[in-house]
Amino acid sequence: MYSIAADMHTHTVASTHAYSTVLENCTYAAKQGLRAVAVTDHGMASPDSPHIWHFENLSILPRSIEGVYLLRGIEANILDDTGALDADGALLSKLEWVVASLHSQTFEPGDRERNTRAYLGLCENEAVDVIGHPTTKKFTFDMERCVKAFKEHGKLVEINESSIRTGKSPVPIVKELLDLCRRYELPVVLNTDAHYCAQIGRYPISLGILEETGFPQELVLNSEWERLREHIIRKHGDIGI
Repeated sequence: MYSIAADMHTHTVASTHAYSTVLENCTYAAKQGLRAVAVTDHGMASPDSPHIWHFENLSILPRSIEGVYLLRGIEANILDDTGALDADGALLSKLEWVVASLHSQTFEPGDRERNTRAYLGLCENEAVDVIGHPTTKKFTFDMERCVKAFKEHGKLVEINESSIRTGKSPVPIVKELLDLCRRYELPVVLNTDAHYCAQIGRYPISLGILEETGFPQELVLNSEWERLREHIIRKHGDIGI
């Protein structure tokens, strides 16, 4: 029923608990028939993050590798309840895909209202494209309030295969988010959060949940390359994809 055209959250060996290079990731993405991947290594506050030079130097990468478009991005860390990130506006303006996530290494889990404030504050950051793995059980939040804000501010939300597979995102929470996204017509993106190239483009659990819930394919932004491409160009300009 569903197909996915691009994997928009992947890691390379620049994040030191990941195990594949940019070339390996793109080569595997090509084998999977993907049109694009986003390289989104961890922001500088993470213990395993690359130096800021990694992100500053992403422009040297070719626009496509093995026929797969390459988006230069980051998985930035949300640092506090204002939604501040560990990457400033000057850096983010040079990037083409910004995932923003809560991680326990950079944000103390456990306070639902604080998590909610962090997401609401993040909405004000125009550079952010997508909210990374918002279904993790460590970071509960007022989901309906935030989904409304995400919709108002043009933020996508992520269904993260890795987070579901490892049990960090329980399926009932994923279904709750999908139900709200359907209700408020908020688009989602299915991503692998791959830390090894063979994970790229593989979404068996996420796709099963979408099929079980009958989630509308038109709300899965990366199910069609042209729709995703138009979205990226509207926000980031003509970047040659």
